[in-house]
Amino acid sequence: MQGFLQTTIRLYQQSLLAALQSLQQNWILIPVLLVFAIGMVLITALVAPLGMIGGFILGAVNAMAIGATLSLTEEAIRGGRRLRWQDIPQSMGQYFWDVISIGFMVWFPLMFLEMGLQANPYKILLTTAIFFLMFVLLNPVPEVIYQSRKGSALEVVQESYEFVLENWIEWFLPIAIALAPFGLAFFFQISSQAGRGGLHFEHLITLPLSILSQWLALLGISSNASFFILLIITPIATVFILLFRGHLFAALRGSSRRQRMFQSKMQ
Repeated sequence: MQGFLQTTIRLYQQSLLAALQSLQQNWILIPVLLVFAIGMVLITALVAPLGMIGGFILGAVNAMAIGATLSLTEEAIRGGRRLRWQDIPQSMGQYFWDVISIGFMVWFPLMFLEMGLQANPYKILLTTAIFFLMFVLLNPVPEVIYQSRKGSALEVVQESYEFVLENWIEWFLPIAIALAPFGLAFFFQISSQAGRGGLHFEHLITLPLSILSQWLALLGISSNASFFILLIITPIATVFILLFRGHLFAALRGSSRRQRMFQSKMQ
């Protein structure tokens, strides 16, 4: 047990340092993410009156933003060179169909599920449990998309499932620590939000925002001060989380638990 703890702490230290270095070298991800977020808000307001057509347009824009974000994150994690402003136009369209296919693969079953549970008195409990399960099993999907480059949505989901089964302790321990003071209710809340309909760009911002706001409230910081703090910290935290997840996924995927423990003993 002690060896496992030491190995896991070392793993997090390495991923943390790598993420900080990537953030320092590729800070332009922060304003890029802000521009994407503002663009999503404006486009959502514009297409809202269009009904179903507006929904399709918004879905395509969402896939474009998510794909570009994953592409830029991939370049930042590689570490070969720093991101440049010229890289942003080149990232547009990257992983577009991967995000679309995953979205449809998740959306259709959920739609039929909600229709089938309309008259069920336990609908809220059942849907929350299913969204929680999806949040867990599909959590590494973004990293699988840009690091594994699988050919189909089914293969992406399968690798995500297998990765979680093998590395669930190391992968979810950081978020468990971050959410520990707020209990399972808050965890179920964010998991149900993130599980609705696949990969959504808004979740990149709202999930870190929700966690940071809870911590600021726990620390007794006033709502007025929290607003300005969140305005500054949330974009930075969002980019850092993306980079940390990417480096952690690469480290876990590149070795087994037994190999990491053996290497830790040798070092």
